[in-house]
Amino acid sequence: MDEEICQRVNENGRVVIPAAFRKALGIKVGDEVVLRIQDDELRITTQQRRIQRAQRRARQYVKPGMSLVDELFAERREAAKDE
Repeated sequence: MDEEICQRVNENGRVVIPAAFRKALGIKVGDEVVLRIQDDELRITTQQRRIQRAQRRARQYVKPGMSLVDELFAERREAAKDE
């Protein structure tokens, strides 16, 4: 979605997020959003979207078929042997 619209800020400092934008981001009534100022812009996302982005970034460093959970357990077992 590469859409842009202009919105007015009301007297309480509120801005309405248009339905199409909420749908594109998966924001539902009652959801929490994460606000961040970056490069002089206000960015709005959800915690779930941030997790998904982090998972995509991490996947590029994981070999196909490798389980990070199994790797962690193996490391913990080895560390426990030394205790």
